[in-house]
Amino acid sequence: IQKQALEQQQLRVESTPIVSGSEHTQQLSLLESSLVHIPTSTDSERPKVYVPQRPCAIPASFPASPTPLFESPLMFEKLDVDTLILIFYYQQGTYQQYLAARELKRKSWRYHKKYLTWFQRHEEPKVTTDEYEIGTYVYFDYETGWCQRIKSDFTFEYPYLEDELQPAPK
Repeated sequence: IQKQALEQQQLRVESTPIVSGSEHTQQLSLLESSLVHIPTSTDSERPKVYVPQRPCAIPASFPASPTPLFESPLMFEKLDVDTLILIFYYQQGTYQQYLAARELKRKSWRYHKKYLTWFQRHEEPKVTTDEYEIGTYVYFDYETGWCQRIKSDFTFEYPYLEDELQPAPK
């Protein structure tokens, strides 16, 4: 978006009539200032109200919305790996999924984009190159046993390493 805005501004500058040096400098200064303060997509968003994913009739005594406690990164530091992985797989597309992934990474777990699961080194790799490493890993088996398993002589190819963790909007 910023690249498009810059290109449009450059087109406007190129198509403006030639002006004196001081006016031209002032116009460029104003353009640069406006580029620094370009609106982002979050500038136009309204605060989000919680809407349950699968609404159903529940007793009035049950909580009607999630506790704000689960918006806090500090809370996620206290959770164990099983809980973080549960949140990661069952709160997809939420801020909580982001916080769980961030905490798993802090605890030395690495997400494999090809196998869609979390891995952690069990020991130092036997072979390390710029493109991969081979070693023994613990991985989380979320499909068949919801448990941690060990994989020996596993080749972890770096292109499959999730390394672009971006927060989901709250």
